[in-house]
Amino acid sequence: MSYRVILVIADGMADRPIKELGLKTPLESAVKPNLDRIAENGVCGIMDPIAPGIPPGSDTATLAMLGYDPWKTYSGRGALEAEGSGVKVLPGDVAFRCNFATVNDDLLVLDRRAGRIANEDAAKLAVSLDRIKLKQSLKVRFLFKNTIQHRAILVISGPKLSSAVSDSDPETARKKVQDVKPLDSSVEAKRTAQIVNMLMRAFHKVLLEHPVNRLRAKRNLPVANMILCRGAGTIPKIPTLQEKFEIRPACVAAVSLIKGVSKVAGMDVINVKGATGTVQTNYMAKAKAAVQALKKHDFVLLHVKATDVASHDGNAKLKVEIIEKIDKMLGYILANVSQDSTYLAVTADHTTSIVTRNHEGDPVPVVIMGPGVRRDDVADFGERTCAKGGLNRIRGLDLMPTLMSLMGKAKKFGA
Repeated sequence: MSYRVILVIADGMADRPIKELGLKTPLESAVKPNLDRIAENGVCGIMDPIAPGIPPGSDTATLAMLGYDPWKTYSGRGALEAEGSGVKVLPGDVAFRCNFATVNDDLLVLDRRAGRIANEDAAKLAVSLDRIKLKQSLKVRFLFKNTIQHRAILVISGPKLSSAVSDSDPETARKKVQDVKPLDSSVEAKRTAQIVNMLMRAFHKVLLEHPVNRLRAKRNLPVANMILCRGAGTIPKIPTLQEKFEIRPACVAAVSLIKGVSKVAGMDVINVKGATGTVQTNYMAKAKAAVQALKKHDFVLLHVKATDVASHDGNAKLKVEIIEKIDKMLGYILANVSQDSTYLAVTADHTTSIVTRNHEGDPVPVVIMGPGVRRDDVADFGERTCAKGGLNRIRGLDLMPTLMSLMGKAKKFGA
């Protein structure tokens, strides 16, 4: 029999007990009959996406869960974001993930996301920033493009560039914007840091006077008067999933980072109308696209960003509501795939705490349901209940081999 897999990753879904939820996590507080049904009929566990105690980025965690050792393959977030947004990053280019942000006159960050600026406003600002001219003597060119809400990418092209530079993003509010610094003593790193700092100053000057920001100020909205850069990177050199596991993979996602990881891994990226990468995304359309993708593919990654958005905003009530929408999405999948030939795996890429509003190093729950799995006694999908399951505690790198073994794709080790 030919088996298939749908892997659902709810970004930042795992959490810590929250006082306002009676010391339950959002997962433990949500009404989630389908997630609980999957747990009851599957094998559960907890997973360290990278390693115990290490807060993962969504990039490194997703790479690990797709079977790539992030310690060996990760080459920076920026290039993955750029690829996912449709911008080709060529050898020698350096790409950054950027945020539109709000700063005061002393360059103290007031809001790292400029109030989660609307796509329409961000696009107008991005067009103006992309028109900035650098000195011809630098012999470099750049591309600046907004993606979703506050997110954007910057790709710098030219001779003698390096990704060995620091971030300008302080990663938290109430701290000053950082100067980008070389991380080694090379001429290339020093030159790249100089160029990025030059661009940041030019961007800030344009944004301060931009009509979009003047209008936002009149409407009492946070102005997007600074660009924060992080994750300088190049495209990693990795084998495709088809080469590694002999599968036909696809991805259903909205955010550029996950699309970029998927493209680099050789997956077919399926764009879904109404999939926005925000809390207003069309959950059911993504579920339908994943089910439809199984007709031509035998491995489908379905990614949902909204849980992470609610976490970073510290909104416990919203996170519970999003989990319940994801549960309905899973209900559709359960009703529309053959459970005799399909494995359904559900997990998170990391814990994002409502309280700290940051990624944390706590393990995440994971469940696999499908033909032949060794069902355990867990009947409720949550951080604490799944810890009692038959998968025990695994690493992100263990997930793909486990799924491939169930599909009959694993290669024997030894004679």
